[in-house]
Amino acid sequence: MRWNLEVVPVMVSDVDRAKKFYAEQVGFHVDLDVEVSEQLRIVQLTPPGSGTSIQLKQGDTRLDGLQVVVDDVDAARDELVERGVDVSAVAHFEGGVRREGRGGDWNSFVFFVDPDGNAWVIQERPSRS
Repeated sequence: MRWNLEVVPVMVSDVDRAKKFYAEQVGFHVDLDVEVSEQLRIVQLTPPGSGTSIQLKQGDTRLDGLQVVVDDVDAARDELVERGVDVSAVAHFEGGVRREGRGGDWNSFVFFVDPDGNAWVIQERPSRS
């Protein structure tokens, strides 16, 4: 099983200003800019040639979680459970609400928290045909 660290959240005070800075001044590619709900907007940018992206989030200036992308979220969950990690059921987002069960492409996740309260997200990537 290959696990890749691919998305690093970056807390910012103004998402639009940060998006403009990273895209126009730094030269990152804008991969995604989606408003999931009134409280959640996802802006993801990737440095040229990088396998790791940043995700801009409104909030305190701190790293509030890490996201790992895997080929099989069910297998990843099983591995974590076997190792004694208290991990969520597989879930997806629908209308800005987290719901149990698998979603479509890029929309199947499991969640866990480390002993210090650091939140992790494991996301399944679509199969590469």
